[in-house]
Order: sequence, then structure tokens, then C-alpha cells
Amino acid sequence: MKIATWNVNSIIARLPLVTRWLEKEKPDVLCIQETKCSDEKFPLLELKAAGYDCVLFGQQSYNGVAIVARNSCANVVRGFPEDTAESHARLLAADIAGVSIIDVYVPNGQVVGSDKYQFKLGWMKRLREFLDQSQFIVVTHKKRTMAAVDRLWGVTMQ
Repeated sequence: MKIATWNVNSIIARLPLVTRWLEKEKPDVLCIQETKCSDEKFPLLELKAAGYDCVLFGQQSYNGVAIVARNSCANVVRGFPEDTAESHARLLAADIAGVSIIDVYVPNGQVVGSDKYQFKLGWMKRLREFLDQSQFIVVTHKKRTMAAVDRLWGVTMQ
């Protein structure tokens, strides 16, 4: 299975690039972060026309994740179990062709010791608890992620 990830920083702005890339590379799964649009505004028709099923967890103007797959997506999970309607759209999981995949958009902690940094550490702790309950392939963008994962899991990832 060919799995790819892309932090698009607005799916609407990058849609022509995404569809051209999908046509050229033909991944089985593309995990997208930072879609920056609500589910209602996500370009489903264009991606379905390219041969992909889509599951979404959008948020207007910020965050948002999507899984785009050649096979249908089952057992979809949007966010952490304890999330509310006000929670950030940063975690999306689905089973695709017998493989459990989780698409993660990790918060930017900015400055160590700041409120945003504390939010990120709390979010990463919740991610660890979520992952401890199941086996997934975790897909995320690398920007500012691996150091936080290193600290959380106590290992060095390369």
C-alpha cells in the first residue's frame, strides 16, 4: 500500500496541485493536514472524480484533516473520544483495505513554556493514550512533530 502525507495549508488553494499529484503518483492513501475548510466546503467531487473516497474532519480557517483513499474508508474516528464541538480538528482515523490509519495534525507549541506549548503537550499526551488503545499507522507532517514525539515516548525517531 502506497501511503503519502501532505500538509496542504488550504485544500481549496492547493486543489489543482493535489489532483495533479494524485494523477501522477497514484497513492492508495493520501493523508492531508491543515485543510482549513469546513466539511461542507471540502472539494469532495473533484477528488471523487479522480477516483478517491474521502473522509473529513474539517474546521473553517484553521486545522482540519482528511484521508483520501482509492478504497472505501470504514470505522472512521473524528477526534479524540472526549472531544467536544469546540475541539480542534486534528485527528482522523479510518480502516482502509484492512489497515488502520490515523492522520494527525500536531499543534504548534511555539515558545517553550507558553500556553500553546502546554496545549501541545496535553494534546500529545491524549494522542499517546489514544494510540495505546489500538494499532495504527500514524501519518503526520514532520514540522515540529518529531521532537515532541521523542519527549513523549522517550525514544529517538529518525
